Formats: sequence, C-alpha cells, structure tokens
Amino acid sequence: MTVLQARDLTVKIANVNICSDLNFTVKPGECWGVLGSNGAGKTTLLHALSGLYSPRSGEVYIDNQSIASLSARTIATNIGVLFQDNTDPFPTTVLESALIGRHPHLNTWQWESDVDIEIARMALHSVGLQGFDRRRVDTLSGGERRRLGIATVMVQNPDIYLLDEPNNHLDLHHQIELLSQLTALTKANEKAIIMVLHDINLASRFCDHLLLLFGDGETRHGAKHEVLDTELLERLYGHELVELAGALHRVFTPL
Repeated sequence: MTVLQARDLTVKIANVNICSDLNFTVKPGECWGVLGSNGAGKTTLLHALSGLYSPRSGEVYIDNQSIASLSARTIATNIGVLFQDNTDPFPTTVLESALIGRHPHLNTWQWESDVDIEIARMALHSVGLQGFDRRRVDTLSGGERRRLGIATVMVQNPDIYLLDEPNNHLDLHHQIELLSQLTALTKANEKAIIMVLHDINLASRFCDHLLLLFGDGETRHGAKHEVLDTELLERLYGHELVELAGALHRVFTPL
C-alpha cells in the first residue's frame, strides 16, 4: 500500500528551483530523510507535500487521492506536520497544547473525551513531559517546547509524519531517544515519516530512504545504501567529508 506519492512534482519559491518533475513513493513503515544545504528548499518541499504550499506543477497523492481534492480535515487526519519552530500565540497549558492534536478527530464544538486526554498524557509521558500537564507553555525551555511539539503530532496519530528538524533544540540524549521512538512507532504501526535533517549521521542511523535537494532543481532519492555516498554528499554540501565505519551505521565527518 502507498502512503504518499509525488508525481511529476515541481516546486519553486522565489528564484530557488527546489525540485523538477520529482517522482517518489513513500510506503508504510518507511522513514525518509530530506537532506540539503541551507536555502535548498527543504522546508518548502515539506509544506508542498502537506498541502500547505502549492507546487508549480505535478501533484501529491495520499493513497492514490490527490491532496488538492481533499478537505483540510481529511488531510489533517492523514498528515501530521511538525514545523521548524513552534509559536504560542495564546497562553495555554502543556496538556491543552498537546490536545490540539486531537482536533482533526473531533466534530465541531465537540469537547475532548477522557480517552483523548489519556492519549495526550501518554504522548507527553513518552517525550519525558509527564507531570507537566498544568505548566504554561511559555515557561518551557526550547527543548521542552520541541518535545511538546513532537508529542502533539503523536497525539494526532497521522499515517504520515512530516517533521521539520525534529531534533531542533534537543540535547543528544533526547535526539536519540525521540527519533528512536518515532521510527519504532512508524514501523510497528505501518506509518511513515519524512523528516528534514541537517545531521547526516542522524539520517544514516534512523532513515531507510533519503531525498537529496541540490538547490537547483536537481534531486536524488532512493534507499539509504544507494544515496548515502561520500562523493554525492560532498557535492550536496560543498564540503569534503570522511566516511568512517561506526558501530551501528556509517559515520561522516567534515575535513
């Protein structure tokens, strides 16, 4: 079964050609990493895949239905987006913020049930925010807010997780812990992840497929072992790299 598919997708923003006639398919259980230099359009591509940004041409499909033909509610029950930075325009508690993830599953004016609240509390526990229910979001640290954002997407329980730098603001322990949880959740429940990363080594450790954006419309994608190539990565980032054999995965370090 296909979860998400891009067909002949061309995405541009200002004078940046992010991708041209891009075709790729994401299947249940897969974790895709999107890599590219600053300004290559990784975030914009993620927004195009979620229906938040219109491509110049081509289409995105969810289970063979064009995303352009789907209602916002249907999209939200299928796709969960973690934005690069979280904003808090209204003073809310941690639990209230996490419960936003349940909104696509509720009818108009329907209140969250005890089951919804329990789902939110379980997600908060999974990211290490147990006991934070009544804390105001504006009192949290950057890393705590990032973990709350991840918990909120988990509460949404989508089939497709689109994560923009999920490791942003997180310390080493929480990067590994949360990415391990997310990838394990994906495989266990036949969901899919597409995440923007700046760290090649996190991509090497957690992703099974990669999509490279070169910033001029050129892309390269495929299974990790096909795409994670030193020469290709050096061209992608414009910097020399050394590949090392790690205990769990290949490791790349800059010269």
